[in-house]
Order: sequence, then C-alpha cells, then structure tokens
Amino acid sequence: MSDNDGKKTLGLRGGNRPGNVTQSFSHGRKKNVVVETKRKRVVVPKPGAAKTGGGAAKPGGDPSRRPSGISDAEMERRLKALQAAKAREAEDAAKREAEEKERAEARERRRLEAEAKEREQREAEERARKKAEEEERKKKEAAEAAAKRAAAEAAAPAPSSTPQGRGAPSGKPAPVATPRKADREREQRGRGNKGRDDGRRSGKLTLGQATGGENNRHRSMAAMKRKQERARQKAMGGQVEREKVVRDVQLPEAIVVSELANRMAERVADVVKELMKMGMMVTQNQSIDADTAELIIEEFGHKVVRVSDADVEDVIADVEDKEEDLQGRPPVITIMGHVDHGKTSLLDAIRDAKVVSGEAGGITQHIGAYQVKTDDGVTLSFLDTPGHAAFTSMRSRGAQVTDIVVLVVAADDSVMPQTIEAINHAKAAEVPMIVAINKIDKPAADPNKVRAELLQHEVIVEAMSGEVQDVEVSAHTGQGLDELLEAIALQAEILELKANPDRAAQGAVIEAQLDVGRGPVATVLVQTGTLKQGDIFVVGEQYGKVRALINDKGERVKEAGPSVPVEVLGLNGTPEAGDVLNVTETEAQAREIAEYREQAAKDKRAAAGAATTLEQLMQKAKEDENVAELPILVKADVQGSAEAIVQAMEKIGNNEVRVRVLHHGVGAITETDVGLAEASGAPIMGFNVRANASARNTANQKGVEIRYYSVIYDLVDDVKAAASGLLSAEIRENFIGYAAIKEVFKVTGVGKVAGCIVTEGVARRSAGVRLLRDNVVIHEGTLKTLKRFKDEVAEVQSGQECGMAFENYDDIRADDVIEIFEREEVTRTLD
Repeated sequence: MSDNDGKKTLGLRGGNRPGNVTQSFSHGRKKNVVVETKRKRVVVPKPGAAKTGGGAAKPGGDPSRRPSGISDAEMERRLKALQAAKAREAEDAAKREAEEKERAEARERRRLEAEAKEREQREAEERARKKAEEEERKKKEAAEAAAKRAAAEAAAPAPSSTPQGRGAPSGKPAPVATPRKADREREQRGRGNKGRDDGRRSGKLTLGQATGGENNRHRSMAAMKRKQERARQKAMGGQVEREKVVRDVQLPEAIVVSELANRMAERVADVVKELMKMGMMVTQNQSIDADTAELIIEEFGHKVVRVSDADVEDVIADVEDKEEDLQGRPPVITIMGHVDHGKTSLLDAIRDAKVVSGEAGGITQHIGAYQVKTDDGVTLSFLDTPGHAAFTSMRSRGAQVTDIVVLVVAADDSVMPQTIEAINHAKAAEVPMIVAINKIDKPAADPNKVRAELLQHEVIVEAMSGEVQDVEVSAHTGQGLDELLEAIALQAEILELKANPDRAAQGAVIEAQLDVGRGPVATVLVQTGTLKQGDIFVVGEQYGKVRALINDKGERVKEAGPSVPVEVLGLNGTPEAGDVLNVTETEAQAREIAEYREQAAKDKRAAAGAATTLEQLMQKAKEDENVAELPILVKADVQGSAEAIVQAMEKIGNNEVRVRVLHHGVGAITETDVGLAEASGAPIMGFNVRANASARNTANQKGVEIRYYSVIYDLVDDVKAAASGLLSAEIRENFIGYAAIKEVFKVTGVGKVAGCIVTEGVARRSAGVRLLRDNVVIHEGTLKTLKRFKDEVAEVQSGQECGMAFENYDDIRADDVIEIFEREEVTRTLD
C-alpha cells in the first residue's frame, strides 16, 4: 500500500471559517499532519514527534502523560482540532489588522485632501489679494503719470520758440516730439505690452477659475466657508447639527401656508408635512386659521406673536409734537348760516371774488376752501359751507376741521332752522364763534332782534354783556368787513394756534370730485406737517402719490403747510368728503391700509344689512313684501353732493314706500350706469353732470330715463313725487244715510225684501250697505234692488218708504238698521 492509500480529508467543525485538514499516515512510518486553511498552509508535527525546543512525549510512547482512557486516535483528533482553532484565530487577527490599516490610510488620505483644498483656497485668496494690490498700484502709477504729463504740458514752450537742431536746414525748426505725440507713443507701447502680458498670463490660475465661477456667477465668501465647513465635518466622520434659530413669528387671523413658512424660515414642504400629520390636506397656497398656525409655529420651536389686521394702521399712529417744534399757523375760519343769508357773498366781499355766480340757483352746494391775506399781512383760511338742510353732514365736517366759526345771520330774516343747526355744530366742535349780522344796509334790518333771538339758543353777544363777538356787516356795501377781520385776528391771537410743519402731513378732505382729464381730485386742508409733491399718502379707502398740488387760485405749488387748502391730484379713486389724509413711507403701506379699510367698510355694510336670527329674516322678508321701492341711480359732480343727495333720498318714504339708491358716485354718466339702471328698472339722476355720447345712445336704445338737475331742491321734489305714485290710493267712506226695517216680505223670484223707511240722509242703489242688529255689523255688501212702490229707483230721500233686498243675503229681520255709505279713492302724497 502506498502512502497515499491511507490519506483522509477531515472537515473541522466549529469557528466562523471552517478549514480543510488533510491527514497523511502510513503503516510503516510516521508523517507530519498538514493543516490547510483558507489562506495559509500550516504543518503540524505528528503527535508523539519531537518538537523544537522541547520534547513532547509520543502518544503511544509515554502513556503516563496521556489521560487514561484516551486512545492514540482520539488524542490525535483532539490535537488536530486545537491546531485548526489556533490557525483560525491567527487568520482573524491578521484580517483585523489589515482593515484597521486601511481605515487609517483612508483617514490620512481625507485629511491630506482637506489640507490640500484649504491650501489651494488660501493660495487663490492670496493671488486675488496680490492682483488687487497690483491693480491698485498700477492705478496710482497711471494717475501720477497723468499728473506729470499735465504738468509737463502746462510748462512746455510754444512750438515757434523751439531752437534749431543740429543738421536741420537753416530757418526751419528741428522736428521735436510733442508731449501729445509722446503720450500716443507710450499708449501704443502700453497696448502692445498689455497684449504681451495677456499672453504671458493666459496659463495662470485666476480667482474665477479657482472657485469654479469663470464666466458664471461667482461664489461668495460665505458659500466658500460653508463648503469648507462641510468638508471639515465630512473629514471628521460626522455631521454637526446647526444651532436652532428661534424666531418671533407675527401671526394674523389667517395666513397662507407659504407665508407662514417664510416667516419661520422653514421649508414649505416641512410645514405642509406637519399639517398633513395633523390631518389637514392643504397646499402651500391655501390659508389656515391662527390657532392651527400657532400649533405649527410651536411645533417648529418658534415664538408666536399674535397681531390683528387693524395693526396695519399703526404706521400712521398719532405722534405728539415737541413744544420746540411747533410754529404758528393761520387760523381756519368756517362760514356758517342759513340759506340765502349771504355767507358766500360775504366771503366774496372779503376775497374780492365772485364765487356765487358759479353756483346753480345762487346757493352754495359745495364746500369751498380759500386763503385770504388781509391788509395787515395776516393769512386766513376760509371754509364756505352750504346752508341747505341736505348738507348737514357737510357742515358738520366743516366745523370739525375749523378753528373759528363765523355765524352769518341776516338782519332782515333773523334766526332760522339752519342757523340753529350751525350753532349746534359749533358747540359740538367746541370752537369759538363770531356772529356776523349781515344785510345791515337793508331797510328791514333789525340787529337787536337777531341778538335777542340768539339768546334763546345760549348765544350771548358782547353787545348784551356776553363773550361772543358780534359785528354788523354788509356784503353789498362792504360795511364792517374790516371790523370782522379784526375780530377774527383777535380771536386767532387768543387761541395761539400752532403746528409742526416738519413732519409727515396730515389733513382733512373738504371735497372730492372726479374731474375729466385730471382723474380723482380731492380738496384737502392740511392740518399739520407739510404735504409735498411726490408724497405717498392714504386717505380713507383710497391711496395715491401726490402728482400735483393746486392752490385756491389755480396755481401749482410744490408744497402746502398747515392750514393751507390745496387740490391734490394722484389718487387711485375718489375719497369721501371728511376722510383723513395721512402720509406714509412706502406705497405698500398705503395700499395695505386702504385695502384693510375697504374690507372693513364692506364687512360693516354687510353686517348692517344682514339678519342674524330666523325671526329677523322672516320679519325682513315680510317688510320687503309690504314695502314698495323706487330704485334710482345718482351721479354727482363732487363726492359731498352725492352723499348729501343720498341722505336726502333716505329720508323720503314711509312704511309703505321707500327710495332705494342702487348706486351713487361722482363723474359723468357712463354705459355701466345705464346698464345697471336698465337691469334694475331705475332712472338715473344726474346732478351737475351729463351722460357721454355712448351712454346717451345706449339709454335711448334701452329706454332708460336720465334726468339732469343743478339744484338739489328740484331733484328731491321730483323723487318725492315719483315715490308718491307708488303709494296705494286711500279709500275713504262717506256715510250718506240710515234706514230702519219695519217689516220683512217674501217675494216670489226675489226672496226676502225689507220694507224700510229712510230715517237719515239718502239711500242709493249704487252705494254700499251694512246690516246692523243691536248696533253690531252682521253683514256688509251691496243692494240687489231698491224700489219705491213697484218701480226701481236710483235713490230714496229721507222720510220716504222703500223696499230693499241684499245681494246673496236673506237673514234680515224687523227693527234691523241698514247703514248706507259710499267709497272714494284719495291720491296720497309723501310729506
């Protein structure tokens, strides 16, 4: 048997990596055991063989060192297993050592790469710095050279004084290079050098090439620092979380999701994800309420600052002026009084102008604002208010912006209703009053009667030991005008009127109109600050930028200080008379405030006309069924007139009929107005305005009625008459007689017939009748027949007998009383 015949291959069990152990043996001689592992081949001495450095006893040779009961084969098997385990342990240790070495090499490699990048960055920055320094140095050198050239040109002699050079022909100067020629030569040399420099620098590294921004947008220094920080964190083997920035997030009543993310400086996707976790499937363009947004803000770790929509007006909060900033200002005087008492004529005499001629019917229907300079150099600002009852609100606004009220009372007419109203406005505004007794030149003038009647309204003039100044004037002759101006100046001096002109302007709209060619125009009385051309402002629900300022004389001015009335151009819409004008810093602020006010006014109007309970809804529906409406459209030349007309229309009507103003505005009547009127079946009332050509044609085609007025009396009377036509006619009953039933007869073919005697008045067949039994009405109807003897008659006089039969009624008895009456329709009118 050969040596290979006895070879066996044993698979060792145990361990993570089983190896193959090959055992060689023979019958004649001992052989070594060869252990083959995955990576190494280990030769293990055969058991019992002598070892280097010591003699291990053979298994069969030294039985004393072998445990009892263990055979040579078992002992050999155990030694083989031990050797295999040691081999696997050595293999694992070698592998761990190799992996650790690879990780160390990788860390070193990353560190070297980071250092190389930082070194390249520093070198690029250094090159950029050197390049900037070189450019600065070249600029300085160029500037010095230019200065030297300029000095050389200034000091160079004229060409005619140049001496002849050697070799030059006699009588001709030698050719010498002038400074300009030298400069051109140097410039050409410089261009050539520059081209050569560009060629030499073409292979050098620039800052743009180093940062990867050549011919593109260059990366900022902050971006480079962030990149270095990321590289450093990557080299350290981990990501360092940035510190959370806690922000104060302003939260209104409702907010868009994208705006909320922007205020928190968070990703929109993250905010949407949090909302979805809360069960809200929204997009970034949808709005959420404040409570939900507050939960989101707290979830992201920010602080909530609740704000209201009204906070947008905080930018125009009142600012208290310092005492040292205040300067004197002209007084604002409002002229008030009854219709046709001469208010405007008196102001005309002061202004030496003719304003009355421009007013329809000789009455003032607008608020006028004027400035007057007296002979003493004192500037006065006057407001002329209408005296008609419809302009109560306009007079009220005039009193609110005024410093002094001049109450004009006609000496021949005394105190009238609008005079009393003006007194009440002046008292409500808590402003001093001066009584001007006008028309003193008329024969029927009685100033003492005026003073006595003013006592009934707690106005005590100086002539009657009071504190209110009174002056007798005549606008026609000019009598007493100087005394009136002196009284106004004295009162203004007592008031010590001051304002700060060096601040953002604030004023009141006296009147507003839509002017063709100029757009919306507002007459503004500046109360404090200075209104300048180009200022951005908000006034009521409108905003704009001052395009032009026009004073009361029609002249353009650059600015208007306190107590100066001006026309302001540049609004985006027509404001309401009485609105307050405030100057803002930006147009965005003005637009935001105007939009907020417009929405608030819309909500207020909706709430005023809305029913909140079921009972209110039913009551409103019932009232609408029983009330007839006259719809109209109103267009006026100015906002104040339109508002006054609307207020007058609201007073017309009763519980059966009312006037409803569908729309009111300023400016010409347009096709839009005609379309609305046609859809609503309403007439259009134009006050001092006309319809344009297209609107007239459309109105004629669609049958829309357009009426023009220039005096408010006529408009109110016409509308009142039209509304009266909607009233149902009043039915009146006139009792014309009584008849007593003496006996009841039965007539064939007719039924029961009452034999009566007319006791009072007359009985007519066409009249209505009531049957009374014990003074109780038991039937009301008409007569079927009225006979006198055997003949049908039309009427029966008192004291005569007759026969009566009722239509469809037979229950008549003796001693009943028949009441005879007639009905008539009476046309009703509104008071």
